[in-house]
Amino acid sequence: MKVIICGAGQVGVSIARYLATEDNEVTIVDHRPEPIRAVVDTLDVQAVVGHASLPGVLEQAGAADAEIVIAATRSDETNMVACQIAHALFNVPTKIARIRNQDYLAPHWADLFSRENMPIDVTISPEIEVAEAIARRLKVPGALDVIELADGLVRLVGVRLTESTPVVFTPLRQLTQLFPDLSIIVVAIVRNGRAMVPSADDQMLPGDEAYFVLASSHTRRALALFGHEEPQARRLLILGAGNVGMFLTKSLARDFPRLSWKMVEVSPERAKMVARELHNASPLLVGDVLDPDILREAGVEQAETVIAVTNDDETNVLSSLLAKHCGATRAITLLNKSTYNALVGSLNVDVVVNPRSITVSRILQHVRRGRVHSVHPIYDGFGELIEADALETSPLVGKPLRDINLPAGVILGALVREGETITPCGTTVIQPGDRIILFASAASIRKVERFFSVGVDFF
Repeated sequence: MKVIICGAGQVGVSIARYLATEDNEVTIVDHRPEPIRAVVDTLDVQAVVGHASLPGVLEQAGAADAEIVIAATRSDETNMVACQIAHALFNVPTKIARIRNQDYLAPHWADLFSRENMPIDVTISPEIEVAEAIARRLKVPGALDVIELADGLVRLVGVRLTESTPVVFTPLRQLTQLFPDLSIIVVAIVRNGRAMVPSADDQMLPGDEAYFVLASSHTRRALALFGHEEPQARRLLILGAGNVGMFLTKSLARDFPRLSWKMVEVSPERAKMVARELHNASPLLVGDVLDPDILREAGVEQAETVIAVTNDDETNVLSSLLAKHCGATRAITLLNKSTYNALVGSLNVDVVVNPRSITVSRILQHVRRGRVHSVHPIYDGFGELIEADALETSPLVGKPLRDINLPAGVILGALVREGETITPCGTTVIQPGDRIILFASAASIRKVERFFSVGVDFF
């Protein structure tokens, strides 16, 4: 597959890294020579220095026979023009654009990105995606990560284990024997900063992060099994009234009507604008989120959860730590730089939300071939959770799973058939039309695609 990626920022390079390792022909375009040199030195991709909104630059990048253009530059306008040119001059089948200015996405301009006006097939707003990711974590207290699958019937949940976790030192194969009516498939374990796909004989240890797939209806019992019985937060403190903070408050008003929350913003002008946008729906204090007096005035001692979503990573980390020092129970912290991920656990930050990873996840589901409904990178590119339909000609269909030679690093997490969630075991037989949820390590994704391409373009 031939893909052009416009923009050599964090999102563009992450997408290029995923696709370049899977035998795709990737070309990345950026007008800055420095990031282009860095990309060429580290990835097996082609690169073009130039503005992605220029027809000649896109032609040089191979737009004439490209299948997908992903426009993820820092400029919304450049992204939109690149997609328009890819459609009008080169007839590229799929155009994806990252759009950050919410005025372009306002409901009353819904026709802007129609095929007749500006033919962009997929628009992605990182701020909205991040706000929704935070809201999902609030629904599952104690979780590091929550991904909804199969129209909400299935979840992937990530948790941190402690000495008091009931299932530590228990071989994974015994989980089913000990809890036969609680269907859990552990698909990944992170230990000392390194991720692994576990075998049935592996044990989970204190300090591990475990990612497991289960029927959503079993979430509360599963969290108790993993030592997390935190109550759902009733009082929140949101630090930062940028786009993420504003969208989050709208999501909270819609999904958590009984929740009480306050917001702190350092800029008086921004605070006034957000107050007008929210129709003064929440108490909004003007002040520095690193000022303990401001946090106490905002009620940090009574807040079960503090959500730090300013535009600065360092401010988010420090304000989270300060809020917990002042009495907050839990902190959810927005971090753009993945370099901090290894530190936040030891710093007592409970949950990290990474906009780059979330945006990459949304883009990938439109890049994977076949009947793929969603793709979610796990632990900064260690692997992917893939949700897709089983087709009649797939080699997965019609035989017990124990007779199927899946590539190493692949674990089937769940099946959904006619609205019922099935936890796969050796005797399970996949039927055409089943929704399959599987985890594949980064090293095995290419093998998975080849495995399923026999007789059907599954991915």
